[in-house]
Amino acid sequence: MSGGNISDLDKNRALVEWLRYQLVRAQKRVRELESAEQDEQRRSGRARAEQMWKIQPQRTAETALLHCGGCDLYKSGALIDRDGAISALSEPGIAPCEVCAPETGLRQE
Repeated sequence: MSGGNISDLDKNRALVEWLRYQLVRAQKRVRELESAEQDEQRRSGRARAEQMWKIQPQRTAETALLHCGGCDLYKSGALIDRDGAISALSEPGIAPCEVCAPETGLRQE
Protein backbone atom coordinates (compact mmCIF):
# COMPACT_ATOMS: atom_id res chain seq x y z
CA MET A 1 0.00 0.00 0.00
CA SER A 2 1.80 3.03 -1.17
CA GLY A 3 0.48 6.58 -1.26
CA GLY A 4 -2.74 5.87 0.69
CA ASN A 5 -4.16 3.62 -1.98
CA ILE A 6 -5.98 0.47 -0.89
CA SER A 7 -4.80 -2.64 -2.63
CA ASP A 8 -7.16 -4.84 -4.62
CA LEU A 9 -6.59 -7.58 -2.06
CA ASP A 10 -7.70 -5.34 0.82
CA LYS A 11 -10.69 -4.10 -1.17
CA ASN A 12 -11.79 -7.66 -1.85
CA ARG A 13 -11.26 -8.69 1.78
CA ALA A 14 -13.47 -5.81 2.86
CA LEU A 15 -16.05 -6.79 0.25
CA VAL A 16 -16.06 -10.39 1.51
CA GLU A 17 -16.63 -9.19 5.09
CA TRP A 18 -19.45 -6.91 3.97
CA LEU A 19 -21.07 -9.73 1.98
CA ARG A 20 -20.81 -12.06 5.00
CA TYR A 21 -22.51 -9.41 7.10
CA GLN A 22 -25.27 -9.03 4.51
CA LEU A 23 -25.68 -12.81 4.25
CA VAL A 24 -26.14 -13.14 8.03
CA ARG A 25 -28.73 -10.36 7.98
CA ALA A 26 -30.58 -11.91 5.02
CA GLN A 27 -30.58 -15.37 6.66
CA LYS A 28 -31.96 -13.90 9.88
CA ARG A 29 -34.71 -12.11 7.91
CA VAL A 30 -35.62 -15.33 6.09
CA ARG A 31 -35.94 -17.15 9.43
CA GLU A 32 -38.16 -14.36 10.78
CA LEU A 33 -40.38 -14.47 7.68
CA GLU A 34 -40.61 -18.28 7.79
CA SER A 35 -41.60 -18.15 11.44
CA ALA A 36 -44.24 -15.50 10.74
CA GLU A 37 -45.59 -17.58 7.86
CA GLN A 38 -45.83 -20.69 10.05
CA ASP A 39 -47.61 -18.69 12.76
CA GLU A 40 -50.09 -17.38 10.20
CA GLN A 41 -50.72 -20.91 8.88
CA ARG A 42 -51.38 -22.13 12.43
CA ARG A 43 -53.77 -19.23 13.08
CA SER A 44 -55.54 -19.85 9.80
CA GLY A 45 -55.86 -23.57 10.51
CA ARG A 46 -57.16 -22.86 14.00
CA ALA A 47 -59.70 -20.35 12.67
CA ARG A 48 -60.90 -22.90 10.11
CA ALA A 49 -61.16 -25.59 12.79
CA GLU A 50 -63.20 -23.26 15.00
CA GLN A 51 -65.85 -23.15 12.28
CA MET A 52 -65.99 -26.94 11.94
CA TRP A 53 -66.73 -30.00 14.10
CA LYS A 54 -65.18 -33.43 14.64
CA ILE A 55 -66.32 -36.79 15.96
CA GLN A 56 -64.39 -38.75 18.57
CA PRO A 57 -65.09 -42.42 17.82
CA GLN A 58 -66.78 -44.65 20.37
CA ARG A 59 -64.45 -46.68 22.57
CA THR A 60 -65.69 -49.82 24.31
CA ALA A 61 -68.73 -48.81 26.38
CA GLU A 62 -68.30 -45.06 25.91
CA THR A 63 -70.45 -42.95 23.61
CA ALA A 64 -68.93 -41.32 20.56
CA LEU A 65 -68.59 -37.57 21.07
CA LEU A 66 -69.10 -34.60 18.82
CA HIS A 67 -66.56 -31.82 19.48
CA CYS A 68 -66.08 -28.32 18.15
CA GLY A 69 -63.21 -28.34 15.66
CA GLY A 70 -60.97 -26.41 18.03
CA CYS A 71 -61.64 -28.56 21.11
CA ASP A 72 -58.37 -29.78 22.58
CA LEU A 73 -59.93 -32.77 24.34
CA TYR A 74 -59.81 -34.65 21.04
CA LYS A 75 -56.98 -33.53 18.81
CA SER A 76 -57.23 -35.85 15.82
CA GLY A 77 -60.06 -36.59 13.49
CA ALA A 78 -61.32 -35.23 10.23
CA LEU A 79 -63.28 -32.01 10.37
CA ILE A 80 -66.91 -32.05 9.30
CA ASP A 81 -69.18 -29.20 8.30
CA ARG A 82 -72.30 -27.92 10.02
CA ASP A 83 -74.68 -30.26 8.20
CA GLY A 84 -72.52 -33.24 9.08
CA ALA A 85 -72.45 -32.18 12.73
CA ILE A 86 -76.23 -31.77 12.84
CA SER A 87 -76.63 -35.23 11.31
CA ALA A 88 -74.13 -36.69 13.77
CA LEU A 89 -76.04 -35.33 16.77
CA SER A 90 -79.22 -36.94 15.50
CA GLU A 91 -77.51 -40.36 15.65
CA PRO A 92 -78.28 -42.34 18.83
CA GLY A 93 -74.64 -43.27 19.55
CA ILE A 94 -73.20 -39.74 19.40
CA ALA A 95 -73.39 -37.18 22.20
CA PRO A 96 -72.06 -33.62 22.40
CA CYS A 97 -68.86 -32.98 24.34
CA GLU A 98 -69.76 -31.52 27.72
CA VAL A 99 -66.70 -29.27 27.72
CA CYS A 100 -66.81 -27.54 24.32
CA ALA A 101 -70.62 -27.78 23.88
CA PRO A 102 -70.62 -28.15 20.08
CA GLU A 103 -74.42 -28.05 19.87
CA THR A 104 -74.28 -24.32 20.71
CA GLY A 105 -73.01 -23.55 17.21
CA LEU A 106 -75.62 -25.80 15.64
CA ARG A 107 -78.77 -24.07 16.82
CA GLN A 108 -81.14 -23.14 14.04
CA GLU A 109 -80.93 -19.48 13.13
